[in-house]
Order: sequence, then C-alpha cells, then structure tokens
Amino acid sequence: MRRRAFAASALAALAAPAVAQPAWPTKPLRMVIPYPPGGPSDVATRIVVEHAARSLGQPVVFDNKAGASGMIGAEFVKNQPIDDHTFLTTTTAMVCITRHLQAIPFDPEKDFITVSRMTTSWGVFALHPSVPARTVAEFVAYAKANPGKINFGSSGMATITHLFGEMLSLEAGIRMTHVPYRGSAPATNALLAGEVQAQFDQTCLPHVKAGKLVGLAMLAEVRHPDFPDIPTLREAGYGKDGGDSWFGILAPAGTSPAVVAKLDQAIAASLRTAEIGEKVHNGGMRVTYLNPVDFRASIGTEAAMFGDIIKRGDIKVQ
Repeated sequence: MRRRAFAASALAALAAPAVAQPAWPTKPLRMVIPYPPGGPSDVATRIVVEHAARSLGQPVVFDNKAGASGMIGAEFVKNQPIDDHTFLTTTTAMVCITRHLQAIPFDPEKDFITVSRMTTSWGVFALHPSVPARTVAEFVAYAKANPGKINFGSSGMATITHLFGEMLSLEAGIRMTHVPYRGSAPATNALLAGEVQAQFDQTCLPHVKAGKLVGLAMLAEVRHPDFPDIPTLREAGYGKDGGDSWFGILAPAGTSPAVVAKLDQAIAASLRTAEIGEKVHNGGMRVTYLNPVDFRASIGTEAAMFGDIIKRGDIKVQ
C-alpha cells in the first residue's frame, strides 16, 4: 500500500507542470549531503544542483551532515519542518542496501519523495595481472577450478563494492573470499600489491589505464567511452538487475508536488548540457538521469536485488 501511495505521489509530481507553477523558489535551496566533502556523492550534488539552482534564480547552500552511512543526514532532513526548500542527496547504499543490514531511522518510501536520479559512478571489475584470466568467462572457469583461491578486496563490509563480488559469486556459482578494507583506496593498494586478486570499484580505473591492473568488465549498463574494449558485466551475462553506485535527490514527504516537479525539470535540463556532462565525466561518473517515477521504480528493484544478495550470502555487519 505504501508503495502504491508513494508512486501516486510521484505521478502527481510529474503531472504538476500542467497546472500553474508556484512562485518557487523564494529563498536559497538547502541541499543536505549526508556524506563528507569531496566524495562522489558530494561532487555529483555540487556539480548538478548548483547549475540547476542558477536556472531557478536562487543560490544553493550545501550542508554536509556525514555519519552513520548517511543516516544522520537523512534523519535530519526527515525531521525538518516542511519548507519546500530543503532536500537530501541519496545513494544506492542509503536506500537500497543499509535497510537490509540494520535498523534505519527513516522509511525510504514513507518519509521521502524521489526527485531525480542524477549520475552513476563508473566501477570496474579488476584483477591483479598474476591471475590467469583476461575475460569474465576465463575468470569464472579459473575460480571454479580453484575454489577459495581468489580473494577480493572491498571498501568495507556490506558496501556496494562488497556486494558486487557476492553477486558475481552467487550468479556464477564460484567461491571467493571477501577481504574488507577501510575504504576503496586501501583495497586498491592491496590489489596492486597482490594481497588480493580482485576488486569491484571505481578506484581501479586509473591503474587499469596505466596497465598495472587488468580490467575484466565495467560495472555499468554501457561501456566506458575511455575504455571501449572493456565489456560490461551484463554483456558477460551477470549483474542483470542493476546495482550501480548512483546519486540522486530526495525531498521530505509533504513537499509540494509542484516544487518536486520544478526541481526535477531543472536538474534534467542541467544534465542535458555539455558543460555538466563534461564535469560529470571528469568526476568519474556518467549521467544516468531518471524522473521521479522511474527513479522510485529503480530503487524498488535494486533494494529487492540487494536484499536477496545479503540474505543468500548471509551477510551481516557487526
């Protein structure tokens, strides 16, 4: 019932442009980013929303409220009085993964309205050159012949970089050993040193380009324009249900549907410009815009997929 109500709310937001637009915004927008400055969610939000806000005639205040895997910022926005000017950056982890691992202080469907999905990070399935595989099929065959011999590093337990490895293990019927690190960079350093043999992360791309690591597959729906010879994981027959690391905008429940529609339109227009497309690309991402209804549907699909991976993989956080 809640999903149907949520979808109805999003549909109303899309229908709003057919009626008179509100005199909005009337003051600066407040964009709460529930992660530290400089990370991909912070970069994506600042690039896109600053441009969108200019077209709306108001500045935007970026407010980083990091902590607890994004939960501190999300709870803060949820508890603010509705003013039609306060919004929240969201990520795959926040609304599709964490809910399956621990109690969270908000209901992704009841407490927030989807505005726009903006961008998605480029991730790559990379190997240490010592692994005798240069395609996903060769890797799967090698892993099946050597169960437990492959260690894959991640940025931490139950992160998306961990769950991609679990997803491939479950889909391909192989057994790999997960080695969590405190962040993507330490995991990549471990891969470069040969301490682990595989990783599923954006941070591997520069080393693939330099020839220090082997890129087997892009963790995306399309090939990376700078790496046209690396196929997607989906082309190899795995990861068909999505699960990319994307960044989007939510509004607290109760925000005017007309306001949601107007902000979505401004974000969509910004993402269509060559200027923002280039900045997004230089930031290690690609434009993957979705409107409110499609964004909500994708969250539902990916939340179910990650929930299944977590359950089947018996993944828990301590």
